[in-house]
Amino acid sequence: MSGSLDTYRLLGRSGLRVSPLSLGTMTFGSDWGWGAAKDESRRIFDAYVDRGGNFIDTANQYTNGTAERLVGEFAEDRRDSLVIATKYTLTSRPGDPNSGGNHRKSMVRSVEDSLRRLRTDYIDLLYLHSWDFTTPVEEILRAMDDLVRAGKVLYVGISDAPAWQVSRMQAIADLRGWSPLIALQIEYSLIERTVERDLIPMAGEMGLGVIPWSPLGSGVLTGKYTRDDLDHGGGSASASGTRKNVAAANGALTERGLAIADVVAKVAGDLGVTPSQVALAWTLRDRRVTAPIVGARTLGQLEDNLGALDLTLPEAALAELDAASAVELGFPHEFLQRPMTRNVMFGDVRIETAS
Repeated sequence: MSGSLDTYRLLGRSGLRVSPLSLGTMTFGSDWGWGAAKDESRRIFDAYVDRGGNFIDTANQYTNGTAERLVGEFAEDRRDSLVIATKYTLTSRPGDPNSGGNHRKSMVRSVEDSLRRLRTDYIDLLYLHSWDFTTPVEEILRAMDDLVRAGKVLYVGISDAPAWQVSRMQAIADLRGWSPLIALQIEYSLIERTVERDLIPMAGEMGLGVIPWSPLGSGVLTGKYTRDDLDHGGGSASASGTRKNVAAANGALTERGLAIADVVAKVAGDLGVTPSQVALAWTLRDRRVTAPIVGARTLGQLEDNLGALDLTLPEAALAELDAASAVELGFPHEFLQRPMTRNVMFGDVRIETAS
């Protein structure tokens, strides 16, 4: 593993070069009560870019639009050297049924608003933020392709959607000559591994680079919470309030999550590194993962996270972490690996594969 932000990776099946850690900006702005103020956000941004980082992640409604405005201000004098990714879907005007969702009107309006806040005339990577279960996939893909043809968006991706819908969309885009999806942003960490069942294998097969969000399990894997924090009532359905509320609402702050965090802390102690570095290095071990998103609230947190690029976890540590966090893959994955199933399919035939 390279230990620097300026050893770049190709994003999915595109030729776009991005850093191996993406700078998340959901912490830019204090609108939600737990982010970084403007001056600290600027220090974080500058430190990341000055060390060769080029992959900035934001969204239309992070901290009520403040995140995009700050990114636009910070990036203004070096815009073309950065890969700025933003997202659409989240509602911008409560009460207006068309101000959010996956449809064309929402997409086009959101992109125009993002361009203004970001002080730019193009977005490098536009994600569909989350699946709304109402918009036809052809409408989404054609609207994305129209934005690419207009030069307002260069590449498109998708976040938080069912694997079967993503693979279907990619096949349609290929067959119709529309812009393909090059990135899949999903929650992935030692606490959330169910994406290993279908989403990550699908991304590898269909040419989408995996961009994990919350690789530190909403902060749980850093060791910042204890079992005293479990009395949280499940967390409210809002990103505002406290970071603890977000961890609870995301389902990371649980007895299981804290048990995994204990193992992460033990491995970190054995290796003489920090828990954050262990958790991030674990996500980076998979070749299908392009760039986990790190969302720091302080410059110190960012510097700690960047240390993960210098860490290669030994096999014993990986085995320990896997034992603590493993999930059942379920049907058909486990069925297809059973000795009886393989015996009736292959008999005594032995086949070597490239993977």
